[in-house]
Amino acid sequence: MAVRDTVEIPVGMRRVSRRFEHWRSGHKARLPIPTTLWRAATDAAREFGVFQTAKTLRLDYSKLKRMVADAVPSRAPLPAAQFVELTPAEGIAIAECMIELEGRGGKMRIHWKGARQPDLAGLSRIFWESA
Repeated sequence: MAVRDTVEIPVGMRRVSRRFEHWRSGHKARLPIPTTLWRAATDAAREFGVFQTAKTLRLDYSKLKRMVADAVPSRAPLPAAQFVELTPAEGIAIAECMIELEGRGGKMRIHWKGARQPDLAGLSRIFWESA
């Protein structure tokens, strides 16, 4: 491996590259790559990309891409969405509102400040029914 090559190899992939080189140097004939090395290569491909990993480790790009796709575990279905109430953070301007209702029985003024609003439907129903 030339000095120029080691500079281009990401630090996280150097260990995997050394494992491949050590395995290749111990075998003169073409043998299948062990499962443990393929697993290390697919992990590196997920982190650094299939192209760069295949180039650095001198692997067949198509086979590595296929193995990465096959190694991805199927995800469990997401749970059903639930209601989440979002309240404004402290320091946000306080909302202010005033509503006036007028009917046969008189007038009613509803005035509130803050993020939480009163039960307007209930209050107006009481107002209209009492008249």
